[in-house]
Amino acid sequence: MLRYGVIGTGAIGGYYGAKLAHSGQEVHFLLHKDYEYVKKNGLQVDSCDGSFHLSDVNAYSSTQDMPTCDVVFVCLKSVNNHLLAELLPPLLHQDTLVVLIQNGIGLEADVQKMFPRLELAAGLAFICSAKTEPGHINHQCYGYINIGNYSCHNEELMNQLIRDFKKANVDANLVEYHEARWKKAVWNMPFNGMTVALNTRTDLLLKNPSTFKLIKEQMLEVIHTAQQMGVNIPMSFADKMIQNTLDMTPYSPSMKLDYDYHRPMEIYYLYTRPLEEARKHGLQMPKLEMLEAELQFLEAQQNA
Repeated sequence: MLRYGVIGTGAIGGYYGAKLAHSGQEVHFLLHKDYEYVKKNGLQVDSCDGSFHLSDVNAYSSTQDMPTCDVVFVCLKSVNNHLLAELLPPLLHQDTLVVLIQNGIGLEADVQKMFPRLELAAGLAFICSAKTEPGHINHQCYGYINIGNYSCHNEELMNQLIRDFKKANVDANLVEYHEARWKKAVWNMPFNGMTVALNTRTDLLLKNPSTFKLIKEQMLEVIHTAQQMGVNIPMSFADKMIQNTLDMTPYSPSMKLDYDYHRPMEIYYLYTRPLEEARKHGLQMPKLEMLEAELQFLEAQQNA
């Protein structure tokens, strides 16, 4: 049996880690503000797929106190990735797989520079989930996760991870790394930024004809860029993502929540980095470049 570690027990890390623990896997959770609460009261997951409570949680306030793990999920906001240089080493043995369940482009390349020998994979979560109060996760809809292999040489470990997820009733699949990252960007780049720039929700953006059209145009910019870089994403994927969003519960993405609560927004990996990668290939995404500039303005105003 694999031993799992979770760095960042929030809406995403808390959900997937709790699902694995609930199915009988050994999972160790790093917590910050609600460490004392979870240590005493456990984790509550209210889920559209069936709610449950973990009364006995392997909770820690420091990775120095955690055991080495076979698989570590990094679920921090990417603005905190500089902390990994200190947080990760206590959890690593020679063959540990680290899965970055984070949004954006270029994450694995930058973490690999920090840890050249590290086995890395991307985790792309398609889920509506929020941590509403200490030790309490509200899973509203969806919940599947795609795993893209970046530098892991142990194919059986990757397969075991998928089997463990499925045993925990999480729909998980192995997908090609670049496809995984850019497919998630098709949704993230339009909806995260537009909900901030227009102070709204995903459903309202799609109800209005003007913003519906703009969202789809932004999605097609991402898909076209990915295609030109050799990534296999059909143009019809935009329609699929729009339909999925129409079907989901009205939702404020993570960047909107970060902005509303005056937390740093993940502008770099969600916008700046993919736009840089596009320009390296002689490509441009003008509508998303404008959105990036608007987000940078809003963040500067909030920090003034």
